[in-house]
Amino acid sequence: MVWAAISRRGKTPLVFVEEGVKIDRHVYMDMLRWHMLDWANGLFEDEERCFQQDEAPSHKAEEVQRFLEKNCPDFIKVDISPKRQIGEWPPNSPDLNPLDYAIWSILEEKACAKPHPTVESLKRALIKAWDEITIEMLEKIVDNFPKRLEACVEAKGGHFE
Repeated sequence: MVWAAISRRGKTPLVFVEEGVKIDRHVYMDMLRWHMLDWANGLFEDEERCFQQDEAPSHKAEEVQRFLEKNCPDFIKVDISPKRQIGEWPPNSPDLNPLDYAIWSILEEKACAKPHPTVESLKRALIKAWDEITIEMLEKIVDNFPKRLEACVEAKGGHFE
């Protein structure tokens, strides 16, 4: 499993999750703490920004929501009342997640064009492909986001690709 974050200005390093590790709230908060917060704070300083994540169970955990409230200037929240667990974001929205609608397919096309004999070989290919994603590419991907939001509204929250 691979984790990453992007913005119009840059990207985190790829974070490889060891085989067999379950991404629970603790693992996820460690990923945010060690790979996202310093990166985002350095990139944006005091500028306005919003952290987007999907509603994977580890993302919705109360502890994670409190952590983000404390550490992120803005993020897409989840109602963590006991019976609701509903966020401001569609729960499965690959059409609205830049990593899902663009980045992972770029990495797959570049890094997985041929089979890899080992996991290490695949990791090296993914890192190489990741490093080839330019700021200009990120800008285009992120700048496409408002159009995707409009398409989602037109599709009444349904799939639109």
